[in-house]
Order: sequence, then structure tokens, then C-alpha cells
Amino acid sequence: MNSIPSLPQLGWRPFFQQQLTLDELGEYQVGRVVEQHRSGVVVMGEQGQQSLTQSPNGERVCVGDWVLFDDNLKLHRCLERQSLFKRKAPGTKVDTQLIAANIDSLLVVCSLNNDFNLSRIERYLALAKEAEVEPIIVLTKADQCEDVEDKRQQVQALDPLLMVHAINGLDPEYLQELAGYCTQGKTLALLGSSGVGKSTLVNGLMGAEVQSTAAIREDDSKGRHTTTSRALKWLPQGGLLMDTPGMRELQLSDCEQGVSDTFSEITELAQQCRFGDCSHESEPGCVVQQAIADGTLAPRRLVSYQKLMREQALNSATLAEKRAKDKAFGKMIHNVQSQSRHRKKGY
Repeated sequence: MNSIPSLPQLGWRPFFQQQLTLDELGEYQVGRVVEQHRSGVVVMGEQGQQSLTQSPNGERVCVGDWVLFDDNLKLHRCLERQSLFKRKAPGTKVDTQLIAANIDSLLVVCSLNNDFNLSRIERYLALAKEAEVEPIIVLTKADQCEDVEDKRQQVQALDPLLMVHAINGLDPEYLQELAGYCTQGKTLALLGSSGVGKSTLVNGLMGAEVQSTAAIREDDSKGRHTTTSRALKWLPQGGLLMDTPGMRELQLSDCEQGVSDTFSEITELAQQCRFGDCSHESEPGCVVQQAIADGTLAPRRLVSYQKLMREQALNSATLAEKRAKDKAFGKMIHNVQSQSRHRKKGY
């Protein structure tokens, strides 16, 4: 987009407008975070693109956020989000990582080669449903798969209302299937592990080579990360697109509702079990196990459900414990400082 976009073109809507006070309207500029770097964020507003100064201990923001800032380009505050994607930080670090805010639709990208994995798709669906964002499944590399329709039906069986597209990201005719999600003012995000063709899809939707692509390993269909930062891009159709780095370590936290919604048939069955705390293993009167026995519920679904429930519960408990420890540590520091001041006054 060559000219400066209007706020509505950036996704501005009444939900955000209603959060502003009269004083803020007069004192601050409004902008949307379009790039995030280790050194700070870049916002786009009616004055064009500008880099903001953030204090080290200031409010955390991410790509997609709407923020208020002053004439000195100092961040004032972040507006309440319509949606937020977050995850447990990668590795052993006990913290949450903000991924993207104010996304309207999530394109869950999975390839139709050896990387095809229903359980991974369910993980992304749980994340989308927790954020109350519309998930759209995009199965890539259809030209390299001999049983495309079978795999597409496997994904469709996860949710009859789910939009599922099997495409070749290098073929413009296939990409037309996704055009309806790219309308002006709408924001799309792409999620998927590395090597599934996200960068190829971005280039296809943009109609230009805006991201480099890398070959995948032939033995396991795994790919290399080619996207290293998060940024919003303007689509020719008028919408906005955000790609994210490959997420091999995507872990759920505080996502119980999202998991329950993704496996709604299991949560509905569980309400009919004889025991309220049924683990759905070997308890008498377990309706979930009965559904598996009579073939109405696939065993894989229960295994995936239980795994994601355990994961989000463990990560949520770990994060809650960290917050409690941080609070206790902060209180101890405050008490030590107070005692030190009192002693100095005594002298």
C-alpha cells in the first residue's frame, strides 16, 4: 500500500473507538502495531508509519494491538483487545508470550505431505477457539498428495462447520478460494509449523515474492524457519495478513475452554458419565468409553483431548505458581526496603 491507510482500512471499528475518552482524543494519536522487533514496535496511523519508544517495564504489546501514543512517540496505553493469541514461552522459561492481537480469522496451515497431523490441527483449533477467532484450515501441497480428499475429510470430521481448503500455494486458481477472507479492514493470521508452506502462501496471497522460502528435508518433510519476525502486511484485496515464525514449541496455557470447545462431543458425553470426576479410563458408567466401544468416538480423539487438557492445566499451574512467587518476592523486597528506611531514620 503506497498511500497512508485510513484507520478503518487498518481494522479500526466501534469496539476500539468506544474505549477512548475525550481527553485522550485530544492528547494522543491512535495507531496499530504493524511490526514488532526486539528493539521496539512500529505503528501505522493517520500520520503514517512511526517507531514507538517503550519503557522496559511498560505494558506489553504485540503485532495487531491498537495503541495510544504522544507527540514524542512514547507509548501511552494499549486498548482492550478483541482477541489475543498467546502461548507459554518456548523452552524452560516460565512466562507467557503474546503472539498476535485483534485477529479476525486464523489460517491454520498444515501440509498434505508426511507432516499431516490431526492432533496438531486440534492444538491450533483450541488456541483459536480460546481467543474466539474464526479458524480456517488450509491444507497445502495438494499437488504432492495422492489422497487429498481423504485427508480433507479427516479434517472436516473434526468439526462439520469448519472451513477446510486443500490447495497448491503456487497455483493462483487455488488461492482464489481464500480471497473471501482477505477483505478490507479484516485481519488474518497464519499459524503452522515450519515447512508447511506458510511463506509460499503469503507470497501467493500478496501476489509478490515478499518472503523467502526454504526447501524441506525429504526424509521427514520438516522445514526450516524462514519467517523471523512478526509483521502485518497489506493484501491486494484490502485486508491485512500477519505471518508468525514457525511454532514447533506451541504450548497451551489457560486454554481449558478452547480445548473443551474443540472437543465438544467429548465434553458433552462427559456430562453424562456416572461420576463427575470421571477420568474416562476404566470407571463404571463412563459414557465416553462406551462411545469408543460402539464406534461413535475415535480413540485418537480422546487421547488428543486428554493430552491437551493435561498440558494446559500443567502450564497454567506453572504460570500461576510463578505469579505467586513473583508477588511474594516483590512483597519481601518492599518489606526489606521499608525496614532499611526505618533503620536509617533511627540513626
